[in-house]
Amino acid sequence: KAPWGIAERQVMAARLKRCVVRRRDGPEQHGVAASCLRELRDKACGVLAIDKAREPITLVLAEDGTIVDDEDYFLCLPSNTKFVALAKDEKWSSKILDSGTSWLSESVDEVDSAAEKWKQLARQLKDDLSNIILMSEEDLQVLIDVPRSDLAEELAQSETKIQVLQDTLQQVLDRREEERQSRQLLELYLEALKTEDSILSKVAEPEAAPRKEMDVVDTGTSSTDTSATTALSDQVLAALKEKPAPELCLDSRDLELVLKEDTAALASALGWDKQKAGALQGACDQELSKRLKQVQTLHSLRSTSKGKKVLPWGDWPSSKRKK
Repeated sequence: KAPWGIAERQVMAARLKRCVVRRRDGPEQHGVAASCLRELRDKACGVLAIDKAREPITLVLAEDGTIVDDEDYFLCLPSNTKFVALAKDEKWSSKILDSGTSWLSESVDEVDSAAEKWKQLARQLKDDLSNIILMSEEDLQVLIDVPRSDLAEELAQSETKIQVLQDTLQQVLDRREEERQSRQLLELYLEALKTEDSILSKVAEPEAAPRKEMDVVDTGTSSTDTSATTALSDQVLAALKEKPAPELCLDSRDLELVLKEDTAALASALGWDKQKAGALQGACDQELSKRLKQVQTLHSLRSTSKGKKVLPWGDWPSSKRKK
């Protein structure tokens, strides 16, 4: 009987899955072993002292809040998977932290997000300075606003070279603003010419006889067009719709997304006609091609230099253009 009892216990132990459970707002974690999902719920209620009135509980993955209510899915999970037990009427929140430091999250989320952004952009420049060309205007402004000492520490450069870098960033930003203003003036001029031509043509036309019936014009759109979907974010769509030269304020990744969009879907999302949406995609294509050519030129210059593996920081112009 003794050997049979040991074998039976070994089989039972093999069927048990080790899990870690805790409450939604509590830092305390408890390890339990269960052979099925129902057993895990029962044990979780016991070790977490959940009142019977607040059952049945819902088990979710502490990692991303995925609800675990399928037995086969539970069996596929690895050992030591962390679960959060949600009592009745409780909901999982992404602000829940396993370390029990959730009291810190609300106060530092925004600060950490902003700090992480400029540091990420700084690392891109540290890897390759030609990434300046591919950055959006918002990214350029973020790096310009970073204190010189912080940026110097992150890039392991002197503050003098960082000043040269920020001057260069400001020049790129100013140049894009000048290009936008030039295009805006050109568009206003072309629009004025169209208006003038329209007025002259109406004056020259003989007065047409009134008609009782109006012709129905097919605009090529239908109610189904409004259902067209696009992969572009609301922020990119807003920039495309509101900026006079939106291709200048988008980064290269967003420009590629605009080019991949179907022209009809893009026109529907922006409330434009297909001709205007096609012209926008053409402008984005030209801007992306120009940036890529600039990057290729910098890489070519770098490869022909005398064994220099990193673009010299001191070669950037030191004069800062005043806005």
